[in-house]
Amino acid sequence: MASAVARLFSKTDRDRIRSAVAEAEARTSGEIVPYVVEQSDTYEYAEWRGGALAGILTATTFAALHELTTLWLPLNFAGLILVTIVAFVAGMLLVRFIPPLKRLLAGGSEMDHRVAQRAAEAFVAEEVFKTRERTGILLFISLLEHRVLVVGDTGINAKVVQQDWDEVVATIVAGIKAGTPADGIVDAIGICGNLLQRQGVRRRVDDTDELSDSLRMSDR
Repeated sequence: MASAVARLFSKTDRDRIRSAVAEAEARTSGEIVPYVVEQSDTYEYAEWRGGALAGILTATTFAALHELTTLWLPLNFAGLILVTIVAFVAGMLLVRFIPPLKRLLAGGSEMDHRVAQRAAEAFVAEEVFKTRERTGILLFISLLEHRVLVVGDTGINAKVVQQDWDEVVATIVAGIKAGTPADGIVDAIGICGNLLQRQGVRRRVDDTDELSDSLRMSDR
């Protein structure tokens, strides 16, 4: 079965992205690597939090009903423990399969950390740092967390400012929100090409295509 990320991009989408990278790189010595992951971490601790909250809420509710009302609850102590365990498991499953709940319980700062860490791993794994003039750019998209990072190598970062990357990020985010992620990535790649050309990162006579132009996709 195809992964969620693979289902998000058709073959036509992937071909368009590859062509956009090739076109941008034909004008500059930059190397652009688009990389999409379904999530940067499994966030198992968020699932445990969800289970604990559901279990505590269930136990507290039954205890309050028992102490504060005249309801006759058909549960003894063993039955209450069983219901609490069931609620715990249900809470974990809800967090696992409902992304907004997982994001809520994972926490924004922790997701920022995990996405940055995963982007750094991708930067190394794809050898974005190995271009001759240190002109690699990683466009990293982590879907679950709703995070987009642009990681430029030293040869690029010396020539651009953060606002330049912010425009690239905003373009990708706009495409995803519109339901056309491939369009957002293609437009962002075009912006990168224009930016590099404008900043004097021009293609050399002996320049070669040092990194693959294809879209990288991963579950994690």
